[in-house]
Amino acid sequence: MAETPPEPPSLEDLQHWTWVLGRAQQMMLEHGMDVLEHAPAAPPFGALLDPTAAVRATANFWADTMTLWQRFLDPEHAKPFEETPEQARDKRFKAKQWREEPVFAFLRQSYLTIADHMLKGVDALEGIDERQKEQIRFATKGFIDAVSPTNFPVTNPEVIEKAIETKGESLLKGLNHMMADIQKGQMTQVDPDAFELGRNLAMTPGKVVKRTDLYELIQYSPATESVYTVPLVIFPPWINRFYILDLTPEKSFIRWAIEQGLTVFVVSWKSADASMKDVVWDDYIERGQIDAIDSVRALLGVEAVHAIGYCVAGTTLAATLAVLHARGQAEKVKSATFFTAQVDFSEAGDLTMFVDDDQLALIQSLGGEGFLDGRYMAATFNLLRGRDLIWNYVTNNYLMGKDYAPFDLLHWNSDVTNLPAKWHLGYLTDLYRDNKLVQAGAIRVAGTPVDLGLVKTPAYVQAGREDHIAPAASVWKITHHFKGPLKFVLAGSGHIAGVVNPPAAGKYQYWTNDKKVETLTEFFAGAKETKGSWWPDWIEWIAALDSEKVPAKGARAPGKGKYKGLGDAPGTYVRTR
Repeated sequence: MAETPPEPPSLEDLQHWTWVLGRAQQMMLEHGMDVLEHAPAAPPFGALLDPTAAVRATANFWADTMTLWQRFLDPEHAKPFEETPEQARDKRFKAKQWREEPVFAFLRQSYLTIADHMLKGVDALEGIDERQKEQIRFATKGFIDAVSPTNFPVTNPEVIEKAIETKGESLLKGLNHMMADIQKGQMTQVDPDAFELGRNLAMTPGKVVKRTDLYELIQYSPATESVYTVPLVIFPPWINRFYILDLTPEKSFIRWAIEQGLTVFVVSWKSADASMKDVVWDDYIERGQIDAIDSVRALLGVEAVHAIGYCVAGTTLAATLAVLHARGQAEKVKSATFFTAQVDFSEAGDLTMFVDDDQLALIQSLGGEGFLDGRYMAATFNLLRGRDLIWNYVTNNYLMGKDYAPFDLLHWNSDVTNLPAKWHLGYLTDLYRDNKLVQAGAIRVAGTPVDLGLVKTPAYVQAGREDHIAPAASVWKITHHFKGPLKFVLAGSGHIAGVVNPPAAGKYQYWTNDKKVETLTEFFAGAKETKGSWWPDWIEWIAALDSEKVPAKGARAPGKGKYKGLGDAPGTYVRTR
């Protein structure tokens, strides 16, 4: 005999959940009022909030609530639920039950309506600065994502059906997933046994040719008979593993660059431990980037290198260029390419929500051994996209007990690195909070003042249109500081997929604009859209700077020059946990 499905939520249950969500809205508004009342140097709350707007917002909320009940109790005579385009695309509610079954349709519509009113309530707050309002909005959005009916077993039709189908085994399996994650202190997003460095990730042939206490320098084997005279040095961010640029062979930017005829070097940063308690930003510039540039120049006997800086390493590359210019050594870098890198942090996006006195004090307390556990940073980045990177896995892997998918990008995302505590605190304070990098002379590196206005190195600046970590409008600001020839490219997608987009995939697009404009809005209004990857545009730009080539012999092969091979790529630092 077939199992009898459980009774759907009763009318009393629905009323209860409507009250809960309504109460949640009230609590968030009260929290906003409390923030206002205790804000330093703020006038009395009564002078800040327009009571008319508050009454209007409450009236609108209850009017919409009554419409919801009418739609549930008398659907034939009720006004249809009008979705916004964003609500229609919401992947959390893609299952047909959320639209076809009255109980779950009501839950979905209630949730979306109340969520909309909660955010409108935040927007209606007056008399507080934009930063405070953004903090409240960020917290509200996080709360809204957390209380979605998709995150609870009794209000998610797919979870209920899976539990019935498996006779509860899915719930037990999900509980096992959750307990394992609690034990390791990190949410699992991908099958931990699906990938292995050197086996199906980071497979590009090469050797470690130099190792310091800060980084390993990897040189890759040439794939063409002749190579460009000017080599390429890639600086990935040290908050992640370098192999984001060397995933599977078909996605590897490193492999592709080699196939275009470049001699490629990559810096693999050491994951911090107690021995790095005194490492600061100066070290990543002086003993990191400048040392690596000089090492490649000496190995190949060349005057200059092309350099790439990704994210935080791009920010550091900008400072490195300024230091080299100040010292009269600008010729060491033929060109500089920036992947989603910021130098002006005045509009740095949601990450600024984590840079206030309380957060900085927390980071300082967590770095007692001289380094910050990488799981803290991983959790922070996951919070920026909580719906996709947290609650999606709560639903699929905890509630439904699904197996983890083998996804190379998520494997990399979960492969955390530790950070030097002193460096990280200084970086957040000096750049994110105080925005010193764009203040000429406000920062010194080994006594050399940093002035971005001195930089005349040809630059290729790439930004992601949907980047939530380094917003395109923030990356754009680099164009206001450098004085040399500069090409700005806006790529489709975000912080990772906008960069790791091989031409063979035929995905996304990019925009270019040769006219001199002041704002990103003007750039986009007059931009030319090109389908596919921007990588071919970049190599054309590189070749136009210097097309001279030499045979791929001698020191152009890893381990054949003055630096002997210390081991095969991807090296040892990338494997250190």
